Amino acid sequence: MAGLRDVRLRRRPRRRDLLLDLTLWGVISAPVTLALLTPPHGPWYPARLVGSLLVTGLAVLASRRAPLLGLVLVVLPTAWDGNFMFAIPVLSYLVGLRERRSGPATAVFAGIGLGGTVINLGLLGTAAEVWFLLASTLLFGGVLPWLVGRYHRQHRALVLAGWEQADLLEREQRSAAERIRLRERARIAQDMHDSLGHDLSLIALRAGALEMAADLDERHRRAAGELRTSVASATDRLRQVIGVLREDGEPAPTRPAGERVEDLVERARAAGMAVRLLVQEDGTPGAPDAGVPPMVRQAVCSVVQEGLTNATRHAPGAAVTVRVRRTADRISVRVGNGRPAGPLPGIRGAGSGLVGLGERVRLAGGTLRAGPDGTGFEVYAELPAAPRPVSGPAAPARTADPERPAGTADPEWGAPAEATVPPYGPPGVATAHRLRSARQRVRRSLLAAVTVPVAIGALLVLAYYPIATFGTVLDSDRYAQLRVGQDRAELRDLLPDRQVDAPPDAGRSVPSGATCEFYSDGAFPSREAVYQVCFLHGRLVLKDHLGD
Repeated sequence: MAGLRDVRLRRRPRRRDLLLDLTLWGVISAPVTLALLTPPHGPWYPARLVGSLLVTGLAVLASRRAPLLGLVLVVLPTAWDGNFMFAIPVLSYLVGLRERRSGPATAVFAGIGLGGTVINLGLLGTAAEVWFLLASTLLFGGVLPWLVGRYHRQHRALVLAGWEQADLLEREQRSAAERIRLRERARIAQDMHDSLGHDLSLIALRAGALEMAADLDERHRRAAGELRTSVASATDRLRQVIGVLREDGEPAPTRPAGERVEDLVERARAAGMAVRLLVQEDGTPGAPDAGVPPMVRQAVCSVVQEGLTNATRHAPGAAVTVRVRRTADRISVRVGNGRPAGPLPGIRGAGSGLVGLGERVRLAGGTLRAGPDGTGFEVYAELPAAPRPVSGPAAPARTADPERPAGTADPEWGAPAEATVPPYGPPGVATAHRLRSARQRVRRSLLAAVTVPVAIGALLVLAYYPIATFGTVLDSDRYAQLRVGQDRAELRDLLPDRQVDAPPDAGRSVPSGATCEFYSDGAFPSREAVYQVCFLHGRLVLKDHLGD
């Protein structure tokens, strides 16, 4: 079943791409097809229709693997059918979206622009207005969509790089949390070594005393000696195993063995903290951690110690309240602090202490929650009075109750809304570099999409006047040399090769049957006709300065 599902997943993108290509083919073929099917029909219009559909189809197919080829296939037919121009913006956008390099596309657009200029102005003698229209069409219908496509491509790469970095960061957070849990387990093992080692030492001491008893027969004396030797060997093996679990360079534990909650609170008060200890017991006399197993007692002390440490580090000067509630079957601990009296510290903790504390509480069979409570920050834990066996990986952090507003307290235990403080590690260098590069490419693409069309448009405007007036300028000195009655052949060297369009008002009345020519004086930016010369039967009969 999994293999069939994978095959279906692979087929879906292909079907979607096929539908998109068919839609694209229909869109860019519609203007050409409609023009050819509209009467009156030109000669060979069925063959032209089939050929046009074939060209657009090949362009769509080529846009997947070679988008520049698809663009060229729709640009070339514009020489005889201008309706192919409607396909240029679409194929140009696909070039920017699918072509990774910008150099080939730049070369193609430059070749189209220069080639079209040479053909239209040099070979076909196209008017400057028509050339300017064609160049503007190439700019806004070809270059601009290409730049927009490149921007969308870079933006997609940026989004992908962002997701990659987020995924890497999440994996690093999980790895860091797992390393913290392993270290906490090693510390728990060390604590168990201290407790068990003490008990085993007492057993060995009692066995030695029994071995030295004078009223013990030889058989029982040997049994007591073997017991003492076995206990000593077990103690040594336990020490070796714990030594292997401890990481290199990890300092030895400095917390006194058998430390209680009252001792932690008193030490914090001696250091200057405003700490209040509240103990609530339901029919269980004695200290809050008296009579509980060592693992649970150490977890309770660790919760109090972590809460006091967090308050000292992140809320200096704030009042701290330690609440311990003990029932017949469970113990709850809550350490809460108010808002700091002074400014907040500038450096935020990584939260690794809470992760390790959560592992210790979990292994003791309890649960841990930490987070803001509206007036400050609280660390809350529930542990069983008798430890329950815990196996398997750490459970994922639970989310807060959706029916309870964030930051409000639990009505029975006064626990804050559940929250977690994930450890943050530095992102991968390679992924961060890719993300920075993607951001830079997006900024460059956006800048190019705005500035390149503006710059090229300005160049077209500046180039339009020299092209439009090239060969049409008659300066005032040559105009002054013209004499009425001269033959047209005599004025060949004085008159320009090209003319400008006739103005609506051609000046003085023209003799009947005369043909007039109009020239510019080269004034920028206007290229309107300034001089008018008229010939009748090959002789100059009228010359007029239209500005006078």
